Amino acid sequence: MASTATFDFDGTVTVITGASGALGSAAVERFREAGATVCAVDVVEPSDDDAMLEVDEGTQFYEADLTDEDAVETVIDRVVDDHGRIDHLLNIAGTWRGGDPIEETDTSEFDFLVDVNLKTAFLASKHALSHLRARDGSIVSVSSRSSLEGGEGDGPYRITKAGIRLLTETLAEENRGTVRANCVMPSVIDTPMNREMMPDADHDSWVDPADIADVMAFLCSDGASVTSGAAVPVYGEA
Repeated sequence: MASTATFDFDGTVTVITGASGALGSAAVERFREAGATVCAVDVVEPSDDDAMLEVDEGTQFYEADLTDEDAVETVIDRVVDDHGRIDHLLNIAGTWRGGDPIEETDTSEFDFLVDVNLKTAFLASKHALSHLRARDGSIVSVSSRSSLEGGEGDGPYRITKAGIRLLTETLAEENRGTVRANCVMPSVIDTPMNREMMPDADHDSWVDPADIADVMAFLCSDGASVTSGAAVPVYGEA
């Protein structure tokens, strides 16, 4: 779907984590179109076969393992050294792995999902906050529709995405009047990985990453200046 909303982020700097994935790369493109300087962060380089990110003018790629606090602190410092500011942080790094019932779930799988889905957002927010406060900036993270209730077989995923909602509300409360924090809650995003994992699903009901990127851009815009602490459904037709 072609974007109809227009945003002006000219002169601003946006950090986008998980930038090599389907949603991250769509967000990079959306913010770049709106005039932002985009700092795309991922452990997967754009040259990787699985990467969907295209780096061109207006985008600078930073490789970092966002589960490592030292690496997060370093990459945030590099962004500020390179560009002098951070206006927006999009916490998109994350993954869905299906899963097993709790009693059959390996602790290593639980730790992995907590690290990738929740710890990355916690660390990126922690180290970007001082710079975001200086710009009256904003944070947008990615929760999930499935975070709203328990389910069968993917408990650790749901738990981490519920954590994103509570992290968002906490950031909003602690930074009221300076940094706005919101999150989006997709249902199933139409990505190559999801199509591969769920080949028999109704793909037409899934949500295009570009449409979610539009909502994320709105939440960073002046149009959402009174919105903080929100978890916004982006379910599409699912």
